[in-house]
Amino acid sequence: MVKAVYPGSFDPVTCGHVDIIRRAARVVDELIIGVLVNSAKQPMFSMDERCSMIEEAVKDISNVKVEAFEGLTVNFAKKHGASVIIRGLRAVTDFENEMQLAQTNHSIDNDIDTLFFTTSLEYAFLSSTIVKEIACYGSDITNLVPDNVAAKLKKKFKDNK
Repeated sequence: MVKAVYPGSFDPVTCGHVDIIRRAARVVDELIIGVLVNSAKQPMFSMDERCSMIEEAVKDISNVKVEAFEGLTVNFAKKHGASVIIRGLRAVTDFENEMQLAQTNHSIDNDIDTLFFTTSLEYAFLSSTIVKEIACYGSDITNLVPDNVAAKLKKKFKDNK
């Protein structure tokens, strides 16, 4: 049985993330979405909000579960018996950093490999930061994030005005 983890801050989850989740879930037996506590970032959404938004967005994929974590991704993977870390690549500019992370993770535990998925073309420009920027100005984000996330973002920015 092949278990994989897909780590990220997912603040918020986008259609690009969901695309990677759906595709990765087809090639592994179990996929654990690891929602990272990143001390270097100040998230817009709480950990509970991020986890619940992802759970709602992928509720139809039976072999996916969502869990918060902090610390090293390799340790999170080991804790769950995962042998694969899933990463998405949007552009060539992502590759250098992602390769360095993959090599670092492999040097910590050589039983864990990284599997890269290139983002589908329609999401190649997309990031959580871009989504928040667009939503902040009240523009339509319905084609960028799952419906439940669009509603949360709309409410978040409405409440902040």
